[in-house]
Amino acid sequence: MTTETPHWYTSSYSGNGGQCVEVATNLAAPHGIVPIRDSKNATGPALTVPATAFTTFVTGVRTGDFDTA
Repeated sequence: MTTETPHWYTSSYSGNGGQCVEVATNLAAPHGIVPIRDSKNATGPALTVPATAFTTFVTGVRTGDFDTA
């Protein structure tokens, strides 16, 4: 990844039920990546995706592209 420290946060939409992911968007602009991890395993591995892919994913969520109903 990078030597810069990720600043992790959980969505405000999280119901605090323990099934959440955390993201560190502070690395998007300077490094072009967005680390993602399981909030229940803060010391576990992080998946790092390109910032452009993360933006596309968030846009899809907001526009309902993944709705199954």
